[in-house]
Amino acid sequence: MHNNKQMTFSAPFSGAVLTIANIPDPVFSSGAMGDGLAIDPLDDVLHAPFAGVVINVARTRHAINLRADNGSEWLLHVGIDTVELNGEGFEALVKDNQRVTEGQPLLRFDLDKVACNSRSLVSALILLNGDQFSLAQLRASGSVNVGEPLLEVTALAQVVEPSARSEVHTKQARGSIRVAHHGGLHARPAALIRQTARQFASHAELHFAGAHASTDSVTGLMGLGITQQDEVEVVCLGHDSEVALQALLNALSTPAPDEKPHSAMAVDTPGPNAKKDHANGILRGVTASPGLVSGPLFWLDAIELDDDTGGHRPEEQRQILSEALVEVRSDVSMSLDHDHNEQGAIFATHLAMLEDPALLDAAFDAIDQGQGAAHAWSQAVLAQCAKLEKLGNALLAERANDLRDLRQRVLLNLLGEARNIEVPAGAIVVARELTPSDLLMLAQCGIGGICMAEGGATSHVAILARGKGLPCLVALGSALLDIVHESTNQEVVLDADNARLELWPDAPRLKEIHSLRAQKLEQRHVQQQHAHLPALTQDGVSIDIAANVASRADAENAQLNGADGVGLLRTEFLFVDRSTAPTEDEQLTAYQSVVDAMPDKPVIIRTIDIGGDKQLDYLPLPAEANPVLGLRGIRLGQARPELLDQQLRALLQIKPLARCRILLPMITEVGELLAVRERIDELAREAGISQRPELGVMIEVPSAALMAEQLAEHADFLSIGTNDLSQYTLAMDRDHAGLAARVDALHPALLRLIAMTCTAAASKGRWVGVCGALASDPLATAALIGLGVRELSVSPPQVAEIKAQVRELDTRQCQALAQHLISLSGAADVRAACSTFQTQVLTRRANA
Repeated sequence: MHNNKQMTFSAPFSGAVLTIANIPDPVFSSGAMGDGLAIDPLDDVLHAPFAGVVINVARTRHAINLRADNGSEWLLHVGIDTVELNGEGFEALVKDNQRVTEGQPLLRFDLDKVACNSRSLVSALILLNGDQFSLAQLRASGSVNVGEPLLEVTALAQVVEPSARSEVHTKQARGSIRVAHHGGLHARPAALIRQTARQFASHAELHFAGAHASTDSVTGLMGLGITQQDEVEVVCLGHDSEVALQALLNALSTPAPDEKPHSAMAVDTPGPNAKKDHANGILRGVTASPGLVSGPLFWLDAIELDDDTGGHRPEEQRQILSEALVEVRSDVSMSLDHDHNEQGAIFATHLAMLEDPALLDAAFDAIDQGQGAAHAWSQAVLAQCAKLEKLGNALLAERANDLRDLRQRVLLNLLGEARNIEVPAGAIVVARELTPSDLLMLAQCGIGGICMAEGGATSHVAILARGKGLPCLVALGSALLDIVHESTNQEVVLDADNARLELWPDAPRLKEIHSLRAQKLEQRHVQQQHAHLPALTQDGVSIDIAANVASRADAENAQLNGADGVGLLRTEFLFVDRSTAPTEDEQLTAYQSVVDAMPDKPVIIRTIDIGGDKQLDYLPLPAEANPVLGLRGIRLGQARPELLDQQLRALLQIKPLARCRILLPMITEVGELLAVRERIDELAREAGISQRPELGVMIEVPSAALMAEQLAEHADFLSIGTNDLSQYTLAMDRDHAGLAARVDALHPALLRLIAMTCTAAASKGRWVGVCGALASDPLATAALIGLGVRELSVSPPQVAEIKAQVRELDTRQCQALAQHLISLSGAADVRAACSTFQTQVLTRRANA
């Protein structure tokens, strides 16, 4: 390999030069793949930026790997998400292993076709082995012509293959030490040892019980089976071997600051009770959808691969696996950036495992022998899992679960949608996190409930679960993933009403659950008989119980369940999972069908709320550091007025228009409301429509609650979106794995904002509803009524239950409760007080 040699990297095509931070794809912009530049191309041919050899042409022809004569290796990637084009519009002009000269055409692409069918034409030029080279930018911005110099690339030092290190660095240092880490060298200490060794040039190994492992390999270190107080020998080879040895001896003999002794770590042999340390067989999470059910655990991500017929092209499969690993590393890195607590330490361990040379070598060796990327990765991971599980140490056996988790992550990336999952009816499905499409698929399988390690109670999956009446717990943490591999098909109890998963219920408990479910079904039957009657409190106050819907089918379900109307129609579901925006006629048909499904009842239709956590393929939004604080809700309508105008025109054509109420999301000031009202007037006049629909605003940011009196002066009604109001008030991402459990809309701060909103609205003669998840929480019903809320929009299956609860309440008692709640110090105290109040109400009813 040539070394200490400069090379000029010239522009492979003409266009605008961008830094990698400006590439509209986090895999590139985060630097996870390496350093480099990007170009927004103006021509349709990619040229060689230097003389070298083609390592690989992507099977979809959208990217080329190129090795320069000085040893630097580069990824030349045309466009963003262009792999989805599956080669259409691309023509490769070179082959693998072909020698090319500087400026030689490498591939040709249809500029217009790629531009129209990909997220962006911005093309990444990435140095893959950046640890061996330095880059000097000759052009970091502005325009460039093909062939003009962009970068100066210099080899840092002589690059030596690991196997040759002993020939180059003969200075050796050895030393022995007893391992002080609690539980021995499990994943976190192994990752610490790896991190320490990487600070030095010397090659280092640990020797124990006749075996040895490189400090580069986390799984290799864990595979030695080293426990606390075992004596190990450290061998360092290199010019700084003495310094490296002392650092490693110190790292082995000093537990990490956050490492705490734990009874589970002292267990050397896993037994049937090893997992019962999880709160005596109970895992606690956050209720996303209430309910009580028992059933067998089913691990959703337990992917089974079909037989591999072999005969794959190794270069192609290497590229496929490498790209998948890069994407998963990027995902884990972003999770690590957001979590700096214990969860963050787990992500750091996962990141180290993904870079483990022993694991990667095993996978790539299998690929070289003709296996496909998925099978090679799967077998390499499972082999390491088996090795760890045979060591007779409970802690190391649990770390095999970390490897299994990474197996699933990478396989999901490799397989995409190409998997067929058969879920047993009545199963309690366990997953790290689900997408809305996952949940809809599972609901069709007749599952009993859902448990997720991550996610939040106000996520869209949670919303769908409530709509389907599926008990669902979220934010159960990594402990859920630790136990599920050993407990698959184990009968469990999902008590989402009390936010707990019971892992080992005995026969009497299962019998009790069946009895309780029978009672609930009977209670629901009685409630359903009165569902179409008004919800009047004991002192005669009427509370409208409406439904949150997303389609005509949902509306029909709401009507069957006795809803007093639609409190929220989420129109964004009409805009997602398609390649083009819905036309005005399509929108009118969809909205009219919902109105028709609710005869003689009001329907509140929210304008499109896209942005933040909801993105559209045909409406690319600029990358934002804080998307939920950026271009979303009504702000998108301001930025893309043609999109909002088209929706408003469709809404104005609904018949009868008097039953249509328009709701504006993410309103923060009066001017936004007035601008939309004025636009509705203009569009109505253009269409010759004299009638105007009622216009309301969502109170989902603190500024709107604080300005409620001014907003109520110009709005016809106010609707509180507790999902977003919670996260904006508490400054916690509702989908953040480490924080979701704390995003509770019953926090006293939220209750104060709701009280403020209701008081302000009442002063202007306006009514206030709640359409967020809190409205569907039976524990919150009395508090919301006491605060002044007069409409609750809930999931269709809960209409009858909430109506029945309202009929048991007295508004004066609810008001007293509300005044007490806003004086409390936290959400847990509020929930406890609400539970006590609810028990008192039930007791009074029983004694009446």
